[in-house]
Amino acid sequence: VETTVHWHGLRLDNKFDGVPGVTMEVLKPGDSFQYELKFSDEGVYWYHPHVREDYQQELGLYGNILVSPIENDYYNAVNREIPIILDDILIEDDGLVPFYKEVATFAWNGRFGNTMLINGDDDYNLEVTTGEVVRFYITNVANTRVFNFSIPNAKIKLIGSDIGSYGKEEFVDSVVIASAERYTVEVIFEKEGEYEFKSITPESEYTLGKIKVSGIGVTGANDFSKDFYSLRENKYVTEDINRFKKYFDREVDVNIKLSMETDSFFASLFTKGDSDSTDNDWDKVKAGGSDRINWEDSIPQFNKDTHSNILTWILKDTSTGKKNSEIDLNFKVGDKVKIRIFNDPSIDDPSQHPIHFHGQRFLVLEKDGVKSENLVWKDTVLVPIGSYVDILLDITNPGEWMAHCHIAEHLTSGMKMNFTVTEN
Repeated sequence: VETTVHWHGLRLDNKFDGVPGVTMEVLKPGDSFQYELKFSDEGVYWYHPHVREDYQQELGLYGNILVSPIENDYYNAVNREIPIILDDILIEDDGLVPFYKEVATFAWNGRFGNTMLINGDDDYNLEVTTGEVVRFYITNVANTRVFNFSIPNAKIKLIGSDIGSYGKEEFVDSVVIASAERYTVEVIFEKEGEYEFKSITPESEYTLGKIKVSGIGVTGANDFSKDFYSLRENKYVTEDINRFKKYFDREVDVNIKLSMETDSFFASLFTKGDSDSTDNDWDKVKAGGSDRINWEDSIPQFNKDTHSNILTWILKDTSTGKKNSEIDLNFKVGDKVKIRIFNDPSIDDPSQHPIHFHGQRFLVLEKDGVKSENLVWKDTVLVPIGSYVDILLDITNPGEWMAHCHIAEHLTSGMKMNFTVTEN
């Protein structure tokens, strides 16, 4: 099939970004293209197609890139580092639920899987020595599912996200990770036994994989427990972010509203409910589910039958009224742009949206009026139903770039815009 490769999160040269019709022509079967990658920042990155992600990415076309910091003391010492790629896939008795060339199905809320995967394995197992400190680099490549990642009975320390480290380390019970986001955590396994990778949400609990901890335990120079229990401030991140503080309280430059439009027949269904739904809990769906996140597919048959040609998910520039590909934002290298992204809860079928900006990095300054106290550079941010987030986009990379929802079926249903960055 036609395809390209997008290098998610990298501030690379525009012509290698892998977006058909924007930075390159689509690659047809038999074609080839040589990408040249530039690694401007430490962090956890990944690559995936940027053509019909709803089936190409879902069928396994993805992988990680881990970029190490140049500073030797950027991170604590750990016993090992392990990438964890979270995914799910929808399988029924006769195999995969079908995909279609002409349209993306599950366009309402994305294709939720019923089989959980870590690194492509539905029975992932890891063996660890007692006392080890392990750094996990976690990436969510699922089409739509938000994971609440945890390891019950183990101590977890949040270290970083998409692009490098947080300003300050902190202990957490779990990490909410939306499609396309990445988080870095360190975990100490102090006692022998069997642990589990879990995703525990208000609506479900999944075991994603297992960890066997055994052995006599690490000692001497291999014992990093003291470093683990010391919550460090990353001076490199703090010094970098401090240069941007003067822009934090400025007025919002761009307002983007997230919503959806349907054809008249589809819209009429929302006044009737869905009699074929397994839960038939229409009011709950309209309210946005628990925590203003659709953790599960509440009306699966309706969602399955909703195609990308009967609805359009919308990014709207509220100052101009332009939507999706009509939006024409223009910036210059060196600009610091404050953008408010609001997820309209008044539509009939609200959904959370992970919004990704290509080619640049940003800080999440505020969510629903609460200022962020611990900052990290990001390229993707989750906007729950009814919420707004303020981001500060650091414009450094010239070219024509894309921003879009990273729920694959929402992107295929039109939820994308372009912005242009020119040299000074």
